[in-house]
Amino acid sequence: MTARLVLYGILAAVMAVSWASSCVIYRAAEIGDLVAPLDIIESGNLAAVVVGSGNGFENPERMGPSIAIGWDQRMLIVDAGRGVSEALRTSRIPLAQAEAVLLTSLLPENTVGLDDLLLTGWRQPREQSLRVYGPPGTRALCEAILQGHAIGIEAEGRSRGLPAGGAVLTGFDVEPGFSVELDGLAIEAFDLPGGPTPALGWRFERQGQSMFVAGAGWAPEAVVSAAKDVDYLFHEAVIIPPAEDAEEAGILIDPELLRMEAALHTNILDVGGIASRANAGALVLFRMKPPPFYDFQVTATVRKTYSGDLVVSSDGEEITPPRL
Repeated sequence: MTARLVLYGILAAVMAVSWASSCVIYRAAEIGDLVAPLDIIESGNLAAVVVGSGNGFENPERMGPSIAIGWDQRMLIVDAGRGVSEALRTSRIPLAQAEAVLLTSLLPENTVGLDDLLLTGWRQPREQSLRVYGPPGTRALCEAILQGHAIGIEAEGRSRGLPAGGAVLTGFDVEPGFSVELDGLAIEAFDLPGGPTPALGWRFERQGQSMFVAGAGWAPEAVVSAAKDVDYLFHEAVIIPPAEDAEEAGILIDPELLRMEAALHTNILDVGGIASRANAGALVLFRMKPPPFYDFQVTATVRKTYSGDLVVSSDGEEITPPRL
C-alpha cells in the first residue's frame, strides 16, 4: 500500500512538472511573438489593413484611426492615431516598413501617434526619414515634434548607435489636387471642405483596383465625388440621437453638443447613402462612435441605404479589393 502511494505521488509530481513546463513554454512563445522581429509584409497588387479602428477617445480594444495601404513590399499609413505602434504590431506590420504618413487633417486624433511611429520605429532600426504629407501646417507640426524630442533623440542615437536619418520627420504641406505615383500606385489628395480645419481624402489606384480613405465626416458630397466607383470606401459612422429622443430616453446631453457633433460627423443613418451614391464596391466603417456592441446593430441600419459589401472593422482587419 505504501509503495503504491509513493508511486502515485511520483506520477503526480511528474504531471505537475510537465504541466508547469508546458505553461512556461507557451508563455515564452507568447512573449516572443510580441517582441520578435516581424517579416516585411507582401501585399500583392493593392491591400489595406485597418490598423486602428477607433477614434479620438481612449479605448484599449480600438486604437486611434490609422489605415495601412500596401502594395508589393511597400506601405503607407493614412493617419497616425493613438497607440499606432502597438496597433501595427497587432496587425503584424513592421514599424519600419511604413515609409510615409498621409494625414487627413491636423486634428489631434490623427496626429498624436506621429512621434511614437517615428521614434519606436527608429529602434528597429529605420534608416531613412519618415515622410509626412498633409494639409497646410503639417511641416510646422513635424518640425515642432523634432524640436520637442531633440535632446532625447541625440542621446538615444549616440548611446545606441542608431542611424541619424531614421529619426528625421520630414513634413510636406500639400493642397487638394496633389498627386504622385509610386511603383505604379497612383495617389491623389481631394479637398473635404466645410469643417473647422482643412481636410483631405486620399484616393489610391493600382492596376484596376482602388481605395478611398475619408478622415472627415463633414463633407459628404465631396466624398461621393472623390470616391466615385472605388472598390473600397473607408468612412466614419457616428450615432447621433436627435435631442428630443435623447431627452425621452433620459439621457442628459446638451442639445448644442449634439448639434456640434452632427455638423462634424457622419450619422450612421447617412453613411450608407454616401457609399451608394459613390457606387463604392464595399464600405469599411471605422472611427465609430460609440463603438458597437455587436456588428449587426450597425449593419441593420446601414443596409437600409447600401447594398454593397459592408465591413464593420476591428483593429487588424485586412482588406483586399474584390473587383478587378
